Amino acid sequence: MSLYDLTLSEVAGKIKNKEVTIKEVLDDIYSRIEDVEPKVDAYITLTKDLAYKRAEELQERLNNGEDIGVLGGVPIAIKDNICTNGVKTTCASKMLENFTPIYDATVVKKLEEAGAIIVGKTNMDEFAMGSSTETSYFKKTKNPWNLNRVPGGSSGGSAAAVSSDMAFAALGSDTGGSIRQPASYCSVVGLKPTYGLISRFGLIAFASSLDQIGPFTKNVEDAAIMLNVISGHDKLDTTSADIEKIDYTKALVSDVKGKVIGIPTDFITEGISKDVKQAYDNAIDTLKAAGAKIEEIKLEYAKYSLATYYIIATAEASSNLGRYDGIRYGYRAKDFNDLDELYVKSRTEGFGDEVKRRIMLGTYVLSSGYYDAYYKRAQQVRTLIVDNFKKAFEKCDVIMIPTAPNTSFKFGAHNASPLEMYLEDIYTVPVNIAGLPGISVPGGFGKNGMPIGIQFIAKAFDEQNLLQVAYTFEKNTSYIDKKPAIEEGK
Repeated sequence: MSLYDLTLSEVAGKIKNKEVTIKEVLDDIYSRIEDVEPKVDAYITLTKDLAYKRAEELQERLNNGEDIGVLGGVPIAIKDNICTNGVKTTCASKMLENFTPIYDATVVKKLEEAGAIIVGKTNMDEFAMGSSTETSYFKKTKNPWNLNRVPGGSSGGSAAAVSSDMAFAALGSDTGGSIRQPASYCSVVGLKPTYGLISRFGLIAFASSLDQIGPFTKNVEDAAIMLNVISGHDKLDTTSADIEKIDYTKALVSDVKGKVIGIPTDFITEGISKDVKQAYDNAIDTLKAAGAKIEEIKLEYAKYSLATYYIIATAEASSNLGRYDGIRYGYRAKDFNDLDELYVKSRTEGFGDEVKRRIMLGTYVLSSGYYDAYYKRAQQVRTLIVDNFKKAFEKCDVIMIPTAPNTSFKFGAHNASPLEMYLEDIYTVPVNIAGLPGISVPGGFGKNGMPIGIQFIAKAFDEQNLLQVAYTFEKNTSYIDKKPAIEEGK
């Protein structure tokens, strides 16, 4: 077995026990990237020189008997909307094609304090707007399980990098399912933590009340390890929750006896594929056999989540992206006659079609005469959805639903209808609207051979319950053990 096949915890253990050197691990990862990256296109930028310099420093510290951290020497990938000091952070957009931050995001600092080595910045939908990683200005990332299909989005590059063993873990951001949906499509674990549990300082904003950074990993144990590292209060982020630090690895107990799993039968109706529904039914049986109690619940307002999400998200995007005007920073048009033309040309040339679409929608719903009809009403429905979840959690510990209604689709399948693309997020957006934690765990495969994810949702700041149920499900199935062949035309 190659080193890149190992999990994060396994490779960290081998490094600390001096069974392998950090350089050997890094060599193996970059060799894997050299072989696989031309097929998958998961990365926008590789940081090879910086990574080897960091590996040398960490190895010297390890040789001197120093503690190099829980992630000491482990290669990690970072989504390209998370700021990295001295390394380009493009948001996969022409608008930020040459933007190099002069500071690290808080999560990047935490990773480096824990000894991680950043190997590169991963591809994504432009400004995190999309569900397939097709809107990237630079390239289209392919799904490692079938190179003719999308990896999901917007964090498709991070999901594909972990799925194809080009990183032991990766960071993504989740605004409406952008960690969990690609995790489902690529058969990896994707964790969207409670809003406020992880600092958003240094995350380039899409929709500020919905965005949350989280990890992609090869299993639930590694997700708990990553969460330990990147969680915690940050005075640089006013939305960061000041709560007691928790060791999430203590939740890694394969036991759901006495746990009540909520099944929202009114929400899982039309639009779900037969393969996904079968995998979901199998997941219910698995947890039932493990000792969990299955309880039917109602989420009657969840069906309004998608409409609510796209009003709130586009409104916040319109506000957040107003700073990219060709003057302050970002792309600037070369030819213009006056200030108005500079604005128009810079934004027209710098943004892609999906970003323009969402800015225009957001500007519309915030405009005079439409604010009350759309944005204000969406916020009112958001409150109903939050209350809906609170009521549901009075009956259960964790809610289980599919991560996505379908398996990964072929490139261009939804180009003619953005609304069809948006429907791929139907089961993930309610979590962001309510600010709850959610995790996608590999839950089977469709008849087309493509992965299916099962999603678990818990109360705010109840990641322990979430991880315990996800870990138990993982230990009672074998889907996590299967690896993609990375062959075209399967």
